[in-house]
Amino acid sequence: MADSSFDIACTLETPDVINAIHQTEKDILKRFDLKDSGSTLELDEKAFTIAAKSSEEYKLNAIIDILKDNFIKKNISPLTIKNGKTEHALGGTVKQTLTLQQGIPQDKAKQIVKDIKDSKLKVNCSIQGDKIRVSGKKKDELQATMGLLKEKSYDIFLGFTNYR
Repeated sequence: MADSSFDIACTLETPDVINAIHQTEKDILKRFDLKDSGSTLELDEKAFTIAAKSSEEYKLNAIIDILKDNFIKKNISPLTIKNGKTEHALGGTVKQTLTLQQGIPQDKAKQIVKDIKDSKLKVNCSIQGDKIRVSGKKKDELQATMGLLKEKSYDIFLGFTNYR
């Protein structure tokens, strides 16, 4: 009997992210308190970051909250957004760079593999670049592994793909 497997990964589809940003921009124009704030969101597709700017810090935080809500509506986990440092820019505005998670960082991947091995489940794990491959003979063991990872908090988004 062939081994079953799945991948633990974090991949974001750029069109979904762009749609969430456009919806956030529409929501900014609809809200009375944000309408004339000069708030903007700019996606850098190469660096996979979003530059958020606004006239005041509380408005910037409101924009980021709206963006996270729109991520949820597009079935993207808000855990994929990592807030950067809030900086004061020219003209009395504030800006913040939001980094979007692509892949699983090495330190988190090592922690995940360690937790799976410590659970004594009969599965094999291997780190393959920015994803983790989990394989085992029984699908029940793989499902138990998924349940284990969902219970733990790693402060990153974990997506389960290629389940076979």
